[in-house]
Amino acid sequence: MIKMRSQAKILVVDDNPDVLNLLRQVITQAGHAVRVATDGDQALKLAAREDFDLLITDLIMPGKEGVETILAFRKKYPRTRIIAMSGGGNTASAQDLLGIVQCMGVASTLAKPFSRDELLTRINGELAMQA
Repeated sequence: MIKMRSQAKILVVDDNPDVLNLLRQVITQAGHAVRVATDGDQALKLAAREDFDLLITDLIMPGKEGVETILAFRKKYPRTRIIAMSGGGNTASAQDLLGIVQCMGVASTLAKPFSRDELLTRINGELAMQA
């Protein structure tokens, strides 16, 4: 069992409802407050109304995709920690995409599929960096 710090507010962005529901369940069970968005535009609207400790975003999404979302968060909310996740795309592997976003201030990445423990370890690490 991964030990987590006290409750954090986490925003999860993914266009796949099954992924969103699973991540919400795992993160909520770990004791954190979770909000979800299906694209970057929706995430930025939520962030304009609420403060989040952590953003977890997929990279390949319709509408405002992950790279654009990360750049917007870096500009508007520079203190928000970010975890990028990807299963890859038509022209690039997950590792290629995740490597690119590390140059944009993303400290943690997750290649899909990932385990519950991998997710909680990354979340714990990012939240510890805020403390």
